Amino acid sequence: MDIFIEPIGRLINQFSRLPGVGKKTAQRYAYKIISMTDAEAKEFAESITECKRRVKYCKICGNFTEEEICEVCKRRDKSVICVVKEPKDVVAMEKLHEYKGVYHVLHGVISPMDGIGPDDIRIKELLSRIDGSVQEVIMATNPDVEGEATAMYIARLLKPLGVNVTRLAHGIPVGGELEYTDEVTLSRALSERKKI
Repeated sequence: MDIFIEPIGRLINQFSRLPGVGKKTAQRYAYKIISMTDAEAKEFAESITECKRRVKYCKICGNFTEEEICEVCKRRDKSVICVVKEPKDVVAMEKLHEYKGVYHVLHGVISPMDGIGPDDIRIKELLSRIDGSVQEVIMATNPDVEGEATAMYIARLLKPLGVNVTRLAHGIPVGGELEYTDEVTLSRALSERKKI
């Protein structure tokens, strides 16, 4: 015998398909939906449907937008392109309020273990954006094996094009302690040290 009646079980299964949502959290979400008024549940469902209908990818950078071309691509300095893995990484960079260039969202990283090669992410689209006006490409992929491999692969493609390719610095986080820092991070922090 199933613990949940069919509609609740289906709702729990749908919520548990979301990243980072386990069965218990999915259960809490399902119970919250059930406890909503009809109007609240309808508004919740409509917001999902509307978001899915209205949000698309910018045809230039690949970030989320409601238009053909996003506001960042329309208004910002196109001489610097920051390459990120996913749209959520754009949000992280934008929270700084310091970066004034444009972005390029790869929608993944090279990962042979997962069967993802260079042709499976938006590298060709990045190369097509490189013209005489692009002075720098900042590689801002994650500092893990796949992110590093992707950054190095793209850097090798861009260097012959005369573009300055940089990588976000990595190292010991503010408030971190040396004794708890892994060797790779500590080694990178040492090699990327700056004069003070």
